[in-house]
Amino acid sequence: MAAPGSALIPRFSAERVANALKDTPVVMVTGPRQSGKTTLVREFVDSARTYVTLDDDTVLAGARGDPAGFLRGLDRAIIDEVQRAPELLRAIKRPVDDNRRPGRFLLTGSANVLTLPQISDSLAGRMEVVNLLPLSQAEIQGRKTSFLQKAFAGKIAKPPDVLVGDELVSTVLAGGYPEMLQRRDPKRRQAWAREYVKAIVQRDVRDIAEVDKLDRMSRLFQVLAHHSGQLINFSQAGGRIGLDDKTARKYVAILEQLFVVRLVGPWFRNRLKRLVKTPKLHFLDSGLLAAMLGATAQRIAKNRSILGPLIEAFVFSEIMKQAEWLDEACVLHHYRDKDQDEVDLIVESDAGALIGIEIKAAATVGGGDFKGLRKLADACGEDFRLGVVLYDGDKTVPFGERLFAAPLSSLWG
Repeated sequence: MAAPGSALIPRFSAERVANALKDTPVVMVTGPRQSGKTTLVREFVDSARTYVTLDDDTVLAGARGDPAGFLRGLDRAIIDEVQRAPELLRAIKRPVDDNRRPGRFLLTGSANVLTLPQISDSLAGRMEVVNLLPLSQAEIQGRKTSFLQKAFAGKIAKPPDVLVGDELVSTVLAGGYPEMLQRRDPKRRQAWAREYVKAIVQRDVRDIAEVDKLDRMSRLFQVLAHHSGQLINFSQAGGRIGLDDKTARKYVAILEQLFVVRLVGPWFRNRLKRLVKTPKLHFLDSGLLAAMLGATAQRIAKNRSILGPLIEAFVFSEIMKQAEWLDEACVLHHYRDKDQDEVDLIVESDAGALIGIEIKAAATVGGGDFKGLRKLADACGEDFRLGVVLYDGDKTVPFGERLFAAPLSSLWG
């Protein structure tokens, strides 16, 4: 796989942004730092659309000091990194209410600003939000994927090419951040990851929250990296670095707002008993997670257990990105019962249809790997559309009605 740069790769979300600008006054592109937001919105710069960035300290001071005055001379504007001056969102409401022309403001934010406490009045009904995560494998390879659409139809997508073994490991270790993709040397990836985390803690966290113990936030990154793909115990995770349960929850919520981690709630229905209702924690990029864990191809070759959490983060991230491209909104869950039978990831549509996904780093699959999926299928009846064990193999194999083992590379088929 070539080491692409973000400017060279068309983003599938660009079409959604373009369509939103045609009928919505405010469009916001949100996602983690360095995911390609600025590159995407710059595609919409023209003679009638001004570009300003709040990364410029002088511009930032003007936006914070007099938000209404700052906006007075702007129309059809792109404002980059708006989370640095959330006061602008309140100020934008007034000119938009005065003139509801579509496409007036295109914003980007490296934080989910709609959850910020200082935003007392959201732009509900006036704004569409488009999430932009790091590059997906489908984008890197330049082909649209139909994995989720086919799964909801009870079918497995056929991969255009199958990655297994060392090739799959290399893909997972690279992740989707453009800067990570350009660095082949694991030490250089780790160096980038350290600077990335430092920038988040020293600047982005300060932009959206008051945190007394920034040094502990850095250490929390490492603790959470070792908990990726696991049920999260806030008391236990915080206790390792001297944080109580309440503070640990607050800090994890901040990292969620910054699109670094994601808590996935449990799936359950009233008729099901004995379910574990603890959320799972996922990192949103396997490359960043690998760099933070010091995981390399050489280490994985000696200890295959390292690969499991990385592949789970990789699959979770790919599914999150694909869910953004669907016409129908989806919610992600996990499933685990008191017998420890589980399903790593459940995708549920607005209509209640479900897909169950189990993730396995091994090259073989057996009937026991479907135990959680069978329980889920029994509980859901006709709502259960497909259950799949994604594995490090090259064949799609049926394991019963609506149950399949399939190559991980089916994700971009």
